[in-house]
Amino acid sequence: MNTTLAGLLTGLALGFAGYFGGFGAFIVVAALGLVGLVVGHLARGDVHITDYVRTRESDGHRGETFERRRSTSGPSSGTEHKGRVQ
Repeated sequence: MNTTLAGLLTGLALGFAGYFGGFGAFIVVAALGLVGLVVGHLARGDVHITDYVRTRESDGHRGETFERRRSTSGPSSGTEHKGRVQ
């Protein structure tokens, strides 16, 4: 099934839900479709949940990286300016 056909079927399902069930049914069908899309990508292996969930080990590394980046960025002294003579 190509993406055009999948988009057509999704649009038809949302249209029927919106017409016959109202806006609440439209939202429920859209939310369940999104959940199904995410589960499908997880099952296929396209997306890994560990990329989006932080662990305790990654919290410490993230802070160290930020501090290291902040301390090494910028000129070493405040008197250095490119293109200006003081």
